[in-house]
Amino acid sequence: MDDKIVVGLDIGSTKVCAVAGRVIRNNKEQETLEVLGVGETTLTDGVTKGSVVNVNNTVDAIKRAVAEASNQSDLNIQLVNVSFSGAHVTSVKSNGNITRSSSGDEIQMEDINHLLFDMYRTSIPADKEIIHVLPMDFTVDGETNVKQPVGRNGVKLGADFQLITAQANAARNVRKCIARNNLMQDTMMLSALASGLAVLTDEEKNAGVALVDIGGGTTELAIYYRGVLRHVAVFPWAGNSLTSDIQAGCKIMPEQAEQLKKRFGNADPAEYNLNEVVAVPGLSNRKPKDVLLKNVALIIEDRLREIAALVQAEIIRSGYEGKLLAGVVLTGGSALIPGIEQVFVRVTGMEEVHVGYPEHLEPNGRADLVGDPAYATAVGLVWAGYKTIDNRISFISDPNRTTHTENPAPRPTYGTSAPSGREKPVVPEREPEKEKKSGGWLGWLKEALQPTRGSETDTY
Repeated sequence: MDDKIVVGLDIGSTKVCAVAGRVIRNNKEQETLEVLGVGETTLTDGVTKGSVVNVNNTVDAIKRAVAEASNQSDLNIQLVNVSFSGAHVTSVKSNGNITRSSSGDEIQMEDINHLLFDMYRTSIPADKEIIHVLPMDFTVDGETNVKQPVGRNGVKLGADFQLITAQANAARNVRKCIARNNLMQDTMMLSALASGLAVLTDEEKNAGVALVDIGGGTTELAIYYRGVLRHVAVFPWAGNSLTSDIQAGCKIMPEQAEQLKKRFGNADPAEYNLNEVVAVPGLSNRKPKDVLLKNVALIIEDRLREIAALVQAEIIRSGYEGKLLAGVVLTGGSALIPGIEQVFVRVTGMEEVHVGYPEHLEPNGRADLVGDPAYATAVGLVWAGYKTIDNRISFISDPNRTTHTENPAPRPTYGTSAPSGREKPVVPEREPEKEKKSGGWLGWLKEALQPTRGSETDTY
């Protein structure tokens, strides 16, 4: 395990972050993540509300972040686990089933793979793409709520699924950015799912928990119950919305609003007195502008209350209100705003609300860099090479959708870049007529067998 290195690439609305790491065992024989390299680049005009809108700027930001991580870790990075997000991401509930030909034998992982592949062929709008197919509860010969079907006897295997979809053009833009940096994509993963791998415990997932990832452009909600992902939602309001509100409310420039949020932001107006102000530099040849810090806190509190209300409404809509014993875990850069936990407690009515930090990092200087919630997604993408969102399935991205590259080259070998640690799933038997109609199954198999190309005044 120590020789395998994984690279996570988080393409966010405000920054691109690349983290290289490997899992090792510490002196207590516990698995920890050793961070080998970190690269981060500010991205101001490349991603909007989670979606890549300027490919050239995003390509350049990825190049700088990956180069920095590569230099620190002394690796030739070629393969990455990459995040995706966007207000266009939706979660659709669906169900499917297959009839097994070998009814006398126990259900095997190959049967689960067969069912998953069929679900990736579910009919959806032409402008959409299925990114993840995630099972909730299985059925075996009419028996419902089966958590683990492997090993059971049965003819008819089915499941209730979450199909996580995204705009096809947005997904293509992410792949295009990866390809133009001569990188290969191992897994593309929704940001909230990656963050969950970094900050949530198995105990929380079993008890029921709502992970709220408040990034720069979007807020993502992922609900786990009885150890299984049950619901996903994405809202187009997050940290950048706070900055815009401060800019409009205080009548200052966007850069100044961002600095105010980072240095003096607080979701509890009671923390500031009425005479506490900060002097914001004015335009050329104009005097500085005094801004009341209590007003800044009121603006932040108001927007966070709206986000918390959206989260609570989505929890109710999902049907898991009152079932989440582990409450709400907040992560993402905006989760660091003081007082945010109290806002979510008041709005959601949940007593259990806390900020989630990346867990089980091997202590070193680079681990300190990625130890706060702003890096949860990037760290989770590294963990994705060693553990899965759902251990009942062998893949969460369609293996038929091979890595998209503009200049194919031999696939990187394990250890010199970032392998995922997951083997390709066993190809299940399919009926000849279905093979002929799809035209993709045998093509994927042939391609898989060949090498293919990751008044107190302060001043600032």
